[in-house]
Amino acid sequence: MDNCRNIIYSKVRLSRNWNEYVFPARLTDEQAKEMVGRLCGGLKDIDGQLNMRYDLVDLSEIGELGRRLLKERRVINRTILKKQAPMSMYLSDDEDVSLVFNGADHIRIQVTKPGFHLGEAWKDASQLDDFVNARFPYAYDQKYGYLTSYPTNVGTGMKAAAIVHLPSLALGKKFPSLITDMGRFGVSIRGLYGEGRENYGAFYEVSNQKTMGLTEQEIVDLVGRVAVQFDDQENQVRDMANKNHRLIREDEVYKSYGVLRYARRISMKEAMTYLSQLMAGCTDGLVRFKESCDIYQLILGIQTAGLQSRSRRPLDKEELDVARAEYLREQLPELV
Repeated sequence: MDNCRNIIYSKVRLSRNWNEYVFPARLTDEQAKEMVGRLCGGLKDIDGQLNMRYDLVDLSEIGELGRRLLKERRVINRTILKKQAPMSMYLSDDEDVSLVFNGADHIRIQVTKPGFHLGEAWKDASQLDDFVNARFPYAYDQKYGYLTSYPTNVGTGMKAAAIVHLPSLALGKKFPSLITDMGRFGVSIRGLYGEGRENYGAFYEVSNQKTMGLTEQEIVDLVGRVAVQFDDQENQVRDMANKNHRLIREDEVYKSYGVLRYARRISMKEAMTYLSQLMAGCTDGLVRFKESCDIYQLILGIQTAGLQSRSRRPLDKEELDVARAEYLREQLPELV
């Protein structure tokens, strides 16, 4: 469903454990190293799965900056970032598919798709799941389903998520209560970027709360249905604003572009706010670039680890703001 213009990407994650070993938290480093080695070796013929090529990455050796980069790009989560134990992963060239070994669970399969393609992400994740399970039998209970380190993942062991951009809807007074109400339907909504209660850029992740008592298809349908509802409501608010206050919106978008294009230093909050406004303007046809530009990739590029990696040295806050502005000046194309 490519017509869901505010759904940035879809993601499905599966948590699995090999029935020959205790859960990762109880593994010694020696046991973890042995298990990871066996998993990597047993899946060495993964190239070609989903018509992709994969690199084997030793997460224990790439250093904190390397792992922070992967977290910023949503390849790994905070648990994997912070963990100090033998860990490896198979990662596709485009980073849309990953298999992490010895994170919170023995095996974590993740598939990401641009736009609203939850069904396709689940289909691909299921194919990889079968590929792994044919070699390594999972810890599974006939009553409870897949057994995982966290009780909240027991059952299907599946998390489906859609990332939605809601810059207009999030400004409404009823939005906080709307997010709270979604819990009654079995989904959670959380902001992706920001500090404390602030959410820079109005990007939200819609995901399932429960993994037990629902089938995988029911989880995909539930998350997809809520994400589409948010998308529809955002479109209604923006379409009304474009109809009644188009000049105000155009002015806002062009000012945002001007700051991003010419600033000599810019904070994370400012950059996220202006990129969010620019993304909405591009989506609504208020501005057009001379060249192709993926604004969400710019959002990934302005994060701290990404800027430090480009600079190849640690940067303090002032230097980060300067590097962020320089990156945006280099990457933002001219407008038509």
